[in-house]
Amino acid sequence: MPRAAAAPPDAHPAPPAAQPVPGPATGTGRAGGSDFAPLLRVVREQGLLERRAAWYARGIAVNLVLLAAIVTGLVLLGSSWWALLLAPPLAVVSARMAFIGHDAGHGQITADRGRGRAIQLVHANLLLGMSQEWWNDKHNRHHANPNHLDKDPDVKADILVFSADQTAGRTGLRRWLTRHQAWLFFPLTTLEGIALKVYGFQAVFSRADNAMPLRRRAVEGLLLLAHVAGYAALLLATMSAGRALVFALIHQMLLGLHLGMAFAPNHKGMEMADGENGAGWGHLRKQVLTSRNVRGGLLTDWVLGGLNYQIEHHLFPSMPRPHLRLAQPLVRRHCLAQGLPYTETGLIESYRQALGHLHEVGEPLRVGA
Repeated sequence: MPRAAAAPPDAHPAPPAAQPVPGPATGTGRAGGSDFAPLLRVVREQGLLERRAAWYARGIAVNLVLLAAIVTGLVLLGSSWWALLLAPPLAVVSARMAFIGHDAGHGQITADRGRGRAIQLVHANLLLGMSQEWWNDKHNRHHANPNHLDKDPDVKADILVFSADQTAGRTGLRRWLTRHQAWLFFPLTTLEGIALKVYGFQAVFSRADNAMPLRRRAVEGLLLLAHVAGYAALLLATMSAGRALVFALIHQMLLGLHLGMAFAPNHKGMEMADGENGAGWGHLRKQVLTSRNVRGGLLTDWVLGGLNYQIEHHLFPSMPRPHLRLAQPLVRRHCLAQGLPYTETGLIESYRQALGHLHEVGEPLRVGA
């Protein structure tokens, strides 16, 4: 297929032509070689893997302006209860920065690893207090084996469990949490913003089996400490200690809830793999069967940070966020040709399915309770 002339870096590519994706239409998607290669070829030809540096630069600039406005508002309001009204918008801006850090970690913003790491260090470590090295390791393992009970850290049995097999041996508080995990899911997500900081600090400052190079640990550690010092200094300099604590709790809890709402619909309740199930899946099948898209418009794209195109994101992790919507018709048609179910629901329905799965997993512990 001949390729059209390249668009400027910040130009919006034309929508993909409505053409069938080359490849065999088989139930297994295995005939004629890789079932992913034809899709990858078309996506490349459409220019959908090309970076959109200017698009991201505008988004980063807007986020920083909004952050500066909120800081200015805190200074002007001083030690007033009205200052607490700035905690929700700060949570939204913090989530925007988390999405930028996520995209930088995937190489979506720039192909230069050094620049991408610098962008992620600023957004994750300095502005959010979260270790980018810890996040990248965890998140890359998730992408390599999504919903795999033995290999995906996101479905490891912890506070929540995601398979009936994981309920065995749960006692005390953990047993009670598992029995009620569907009802507790969103309340628990309010702790996610704080948990990300705790896990990051543990990864950077723990001496036990720390494989992070010393220089990277030093850079990450200094930025994490700078975040804590700057955050505390800002709040304590503009309001009383009690109000600063309330502000921080509102900010961090709403940030966790926002992130939880963005990540919850993506994989929970979808196909899961273990040592045997999924052993023969290729990249296409592994990523499509375990992922769920969320239907919606530009507002949904903005609120969920593009993660509502979870199938496309998992198939093409380095694809810039604004291209995911453009790639969706190509991916959907290719899945149809390969006989793969392409799961897409509304936002509320995605939560219903995810929570329904968690409720079903906890059923054995509720029987006879």
